[in-house]
Amino acid sequence: MTEYGINTIGKGALIFEPVTLGFPSRDHLGETKFTGTIIGKNAVIRSGTIIYSDVMIGDNFQSGHNVMIREKTRIGNRVAIGTATVIEGNTIIGDEVSLQSMVYIPTDTVIGNHVFIGPNAVLTNDRYPPTRIGGLQGPHIKDGAAIGANATLLPGVCIGEGALVAAGAIVTRDVPAYTLAIGAPAKITALPSKMINK
Repeated sequence: MTEYGINTIGKGALIFEPVTLGFPSRDHLGETKFTGTIIGKNAVIRSGTIIYSDVMIGDNFQSGHNVMIREKTRIGNRVAIGTATVIEGNTIIGDEVSLQSMVYIPTDTVIGNHVFIGPNAVLTNDRYPPTRIGGLQGPHIKDGAAIGANATLLPGVCIGEGALVAAGAIVTRDVPAYTLAIGAPAKITALPSKMINK
């Protein structure tokens, strides 16, 4: 394991080489004593994972292979990050979240508890790239929401509690709680009643 800064790893961690912890952000380039990565108990960190400085992760975390988590990210308990997923930093992720393989999470994103994000989903944070007109604002995904495979979420959209974004949907506006967003661009429709009960 390659370490930068001062890292804290909870008991029971399984770390498979090569893994990098505490990789310095631009704020810490050239420094040696800075806050690296803080990880709770019983983590499973698979080979190729790189976690930057100023990252805090709760208990029972697991990463797939070749995961990158950038600086100033906060991750709760029982979170699974799939292979080749990229989290660009300054992001908040709640408890019991599952990000499948090859998910892209931009800076300034907020993800609640019990959220599922399917493989190859792409979240964005720059409405007028690369100008950054209006600033960067990632999506806000509320508790219990699910995002299907290959879905794209535009900057600043809010996915309501318990909402479902269908596979391949392109979400250009907020999705109300307990509704279904489907299509490109996504249209809002009723969530099947069987899903609401679950």
